[in-house]
Amino acid sequence: MDQDKVMEFLGQVVTDMGATGAAGQVVLGGRLGLYRALARGAATPEVLAERTGCDARYLTEWLRGQAAGGYVAYDATSGAFSLTEEQAFCLADPEGPNVSAIFRIGLGYLRAEPRIAEAFRTGEGMPWSDHDEDVFIGCDAFFRPGYVAELVPHWIPALDGVEARLRDGARVADVGCGLGTTSVLMAEAFPRSTVTGSDYHDESIALARKKAADAGVGDRVTFEVASAQGFTGTGYDLVTMFDCLHDMGDPVGAARRVREALAPDGTWLLVEPYAGDTVEETLNPVGRLYYAASTFLCVPNGLSQPGGYALGAQAGESAIRDVVTTAGFTRFRRAAQTAFNLVYEVRP
Repeated sequence: MDQDKVMEFLGQVVTDMGATGAAGQVVLGGRLGLYRALARGAATPEVLAERTGCDARYLTEWLRGQAAGGYVAYDATSGAFSLTEEQAFCLADPEGPNVSAIFRIGLGYLRAEPRIAEAFRTGEGMPWSDHDEDVFIGCDAFFRPGYVAELVPHWIPALDGVEARLRDGARVADVGCGLGTTSVLMAEAFPRSTVTGSDYHDESIALARKKAADAGVGDRVTFEVASAQGFTGTGYDLVTMFDCLHDMGDPVGAARRVREALAPDGTWLLVEPYAGDTVEETLNPVGRLYYAASTFLCVPNGLSQPGGYALGAQAGESAIRDVVTTAGFTRFRRAAQTAFNLVYEVRP
């Protein structure tokens, strides 16, 4: 045994365990407004305590840990901590990537570890609805900046003729809408169109209705509690699914329902996690991120539902194409992509 390689591996363990603990620190920073307060200017723990009303001793440990992980900067001369412009954008800017939200997702799904451990032994599933609410709230908060940056400016224009149709007035079904962020974004961008959002999780739908009302689009956005295989309506010009098909126990059934619900010349906008078709293509930091979430969220949810599928978050384009063509669709193409998503245009 090569002791140098042992030490190298243990170094990786130290890094990963530090990151695991740091996840809680980042969530604290977001939940307590610590990043926003620090973005106002460099501060010692005592100054940050005055800004936030938090205890200086706790803040000392938090700030030092954040500096050790590269999330804040430290000036040894003044003893003050600060955020760079880039750190502030990612951690404190409401229009930024909202980094703390992804750690909130992680802490949320890790609370289910004992139940997931039992599922490993039994092969049973765990439905999405049984997870801690930090999973639902965190997912919406983390994915929202990406949807804001991509959905209306890039993804919809990448579809053949869809943007013009939405501007003229179209009927949209947003399936698996979660807390309704994508439904609201489309309604805001295309005031002549109407959107019907659906999700099987009633708590998410309740929050989605509030989100639409707060945005002032409640007259053009409606929501229903329904599965992807049972959402209502037909003749839709556009059906959308964002990061949810791979979570379903019966994605083929969902795809067949989409085909039934679409108008003859309608389009299905299908957004899935970025993944290659081979295992080796997914062995990278993004794949690692998705495999962790998939172990706790996607695969257990698929196994909790009838249908026999558990695609997981790294299914890849070929697996998604197989689902779509099995359901009877004849046209399938990759219309766009980002570092985290693959965007497909699907037509009957």
